[in-house]
Amino acid sequence: MIGQRPGARLILAGVLAFAVAACSATFTNHGYVPPAEDLEMIVPGVDTRASVEETIGQPATAGVMTDDTWFYIASRQRHYTYRAPAVIERDIVAISFDDNGTVQNIRELGLQDGDVVRFSRRVTESNIQEVTFLRQLVGNIGRVNIGEALNN
Repeated sequence: MIGQRPGARLILAGVLAFAVAACSATFTNHGYVPPAEDLEMIVPGVDTRASVEETIGQPATAGVMTDDTWFYIASRQRHYTYRAPAVIERDIVAISFDDNGTVQNIRELGLQDGDVVRFSRRVTESNIQEVTFLRQLVGNIGRVNIGEALNN
C-alpha cells in the first residue's frame, strides 16, 4: 500500500527524520569564565577587588558566609528528550582575597575536580499562603476602625 503512493513515502521519510532529530542531544551553556589571558593580568598580592572587577568584571557568585572568594563559573549541559540534563563541562575560577581585599590566590577547577561548589537555585516564594488579592481585601474587613480612619 505504501509502495503505491509516492507521497506516502515522502511523509514516512519526514516522520522518521523528525523522530531521529527529536532523539538527538541538545546543549546549553551557562555562566562565564574569564579567558586565560585576562586571568594572567591579575597578580596575587598586588591586585585588589576593585582592580579584579575592572580587569575581568564582577563574579556571578561570591563566598556564602563571607565575601573572601569570588567564583566565576561556566558549564555546558547535554539534554536528551526525557532524561535529566547531564553536565559535561564545568570550569570554575576561584579568586580568594585576604582581609585587606588583596588577591591571595587564583584557582582554576574543572569537572574532574568534583563537586567543589554546590549552588542552590531555590527561590523563596513571596506569598507563602497563596492568598489572593481578593482574599486579602476581604480579610481586612473588620480590622479597620472607621472612627480612627475618619478622624485622621
